[in-house]
Amino acid sequence: MGNLVTRIKNIVLADMHEAIDHKEKKNPIALLNQYLRQCEQETEKVRKLLERQYTLKEEFNREYRHAEQLAAKRKHQKEVATEAGEVELAQFAANEQTQYENRAEQLKSALQTAVQQLDTLEQKYEQMKHKLKEMNIRRLELMGRENVTRAHHQMSKVLDDHAYSQNHAFSRFEEIESYLDRLEHQVNSSYYRNTIDARITQLEKNMKNEEIGSIS
Repeated sequence: MGNLVTRIKNIVLADMHEAIDHKEKKNPIALLNQYLRQCEQETEKVRKLLERQYTLKEEFNREYRHAEQLAAKRKHQKEVATEAGEVELAQFAANEQTQYENRAEQLKSALQTAVQQLDTLEQKYEQMKHKLKEMNIRRLELMGRENVTRAHHQMSKVLDDHAYSQNHAFSRFEEIESYLDRLEHQVNSSYYRNTIDARITQLEKNMKNEEIGSIS
């Protein structure tokens, strides 16, 4: 059963990776934008944790100072009660002093840990911000390259279409010009034929008239 679950998991992961690879090849900018959004979300989470850690550090510091003040206060009260001969009161103040001093030590250790954790979080947060900035710059670079590539492709397409249109128009012009030449030739030939026919007819008529005149 375990092997079957593992196989199914591996198949699902393989399909996911194949889908991601296909998406990356099809539109790398869109995939990069998705990664950036995820990084921004993770960076925002760290920022909120960092703010919470600041708050915790301040609370630890406040509680630590308060415990120190109470310990000092009970110490003073113990000394006053001892000097006044109030044994029970002095003992109570001494116990309170010990508790507050122990609490202060505990809070001091927690404060130091919180400060160390805060430093670590700050470093990680700065690293994430730098990484996010680098990825944004990388995205801008890719967008610029993609834009130039698209522009060159569009210009090439326009120029090719324009060249095709020019060649097509030139061929069409030549076709029309050839047609006009043929039409002009046909008109001239028809006119010339009509002219010859008229002249021959007139010559024949003149010759016939001359023949009639000579006979008369």
